[in-house]
Amino acid sequence: MLRTIDLRGRALSTAELLAAVPRATAARDEALATAAAIVHDVAARGDEALREQAARFDGVEGHAIRVPQSHLDEALAGLDPDVRAALDEAIRRVRAASAAQVPPAQVTELAPGARVEQRWRPVQRVGVYVPGGKAVYPSSVVMNVVPAQVAGVSQVALASPPQAAFGGRVHPVILAAAHLLGVTEVYAMGGAGAIGAYAYGVPGIGLEPVDVISGPGNNFVALAKRVVAGVVGTDSEAGATEILIVADDTADPDWVAADLVSQAEHDEQASAVLVTASEALAAAVAGRVAVRAAATRHAERIAQALAGPQSAVVLVDDLAAATAFSNAYAPEHLELHLSDPRVDDYVNAGAVFVGAHAPVSLGDYLAGSNHVLPTGGQARYASGLSASTFLRPQQVIAYDRDALDAVRPAIVALATAEALPAHGEAVTARFARERGE
Repeated sequence: MLRTIDLRGRALSTAELLAAVPRATAARDEALATAAAIVHDVAARGDEALREQAARFDGVEGHAIRVPQSHLDEALAGLDPDVRAALDEAIRRVRAASAAQVPPAQVTELAPGARVEQRWRPVQRVGVYVPGGKAVYPSSVVMNVVPAQVAGVSQVALASPPQAAFGGRVHPVILAAAHLLGVTEVYAMGGAGAIGAYAYGVPGIGLEPVDVISGPGNNFVALAKRVVAGVVGTDSEAGATEILIVADDTADPDWVAADLVSQAEHDEQASAVLVTASEALAAAVAGRVAVRAAATRHAERIAQALAGPQSAVVLVDDLAAATAFSNAYAPEHLELHLSDPRVDDYVNAGAVFVGAHAPVSLGDYLAGSNHVLPTGGQARYASGLSASTFLRPQQVIAYDRDALDAVRPAIVALATAEALPAHGEAVTARFARERGE
C-alpha cells in the first residue's frame, strides 16, 4: 500500500532531497488552473456563479447563500451536549494559547523627545473558510475564529459549503460552533468560489470584501488563496493534509500506523510519510497500516491516499539523514517518535508533536495549538494560523523640535547623497524662521 523510497547509501544535497520528497505536484498544478477560473468567474458574475458552482460541486440548488439567523439558532438548539462541551473546552484552550501570540506595544526612546512606538493593529474584516466536503470540521471554526477575536478583529464572516443532505444548509454542527462564538455573518458557499467571493465581494448577497482570508481546505481552496494574493491578505496555503513521522526502533509500530492512517482519512490527496533508519520498524509499520486502513470507516479513501505519489516509507542511513529529509520536506505536521527527540534540529514544520503521547489528532482538537498549518513545503517560510495572522505592526513616530534639530544635519547629508534635496528642505524649513530666512 505504501511505496518505499530507499535513500540509504547516498549523500544528498538540499536540491536532491527536495527532488526526493514525495509530492502530488501534478494534482496541485491542475488545481491552480481550475481555482483561478472559478475565482475569476465569481469576481465577474457574483452570486450567479456561486449558485452554478453549488449545483456543480455540491449538488445543491435554490439554497440561501446568506445563512439566516434561524438556521444558526436551530443548529445550536440541536447540538449534542457532549459535542458542545468538547467545543467549549477547545475554545477555552485555543483562546488561552492565542492570547500569548499578541505582542505588547513597545516604545523606544532613541533620545530625549524622540520616540518610536511599535504597536499591533488588527485588520478590520476577516473571511474564515471551513471545509465541509468529505468530513465536518467544527474544530476549524474554533481554530480560525478564536485567534481573530483574540487579535481584536471586529468583523468575522464564515463560509462553508452547502450540504445536500441538509437541504442546502451549512452542516448544523458548523453552524452551532459559529453560534457559540457569536459569528452571525455566515455563507453557504464552498471551495475556490468562496475564496473569490471573500476577495472581491458579492453585492447580490450583501457580502463585502474582506481584508484577510483564513482557513484550511483542499488543494483548490489553498491555491485559490494564491490567485487572490495581493487583492487580500491570506494565511498560509493550508491544503490537503500532511503528516511526516520520524521514528527510530523504539517507536511503537501500531501507534505510528494509527497516526499515518488518521491523516490519510482526510482526503485522497492527503500525504502520509514515515522516515526511519530502521528497516524492521518500516516493515512492521507497513503491515499495521494495511490492517488499520482496511478496518476503518473510510477505507477506500485512505487506500487511495496511501497509494498516491504523496505517501511513502522513506529509508535513510541514520537520524541525521532523517532530520535533513524532514527539513527538506517541511511538513504540515511532524511527529517525533524518537528515544532522544532533538526538537531544535527540526527547523521546518508547521507544528511539531513530540513523543508517543502527542499524536496529530491531539493538535486537531484539544492541544490548544492551531491546526491551520502550511502545506506543500511552505513551512520552510510560512507559519501556521495564529492571532498574529490578523495583526499588522504599525510604527508611530513622535519627535519634538529639539529631537528633530539633533538629527537635522544627518538628514540633510543623506538627502543630498541620494539627490533628493527636497527631503532635506522639508526638515530645514522648520528652522528657517528662527534664522530669519
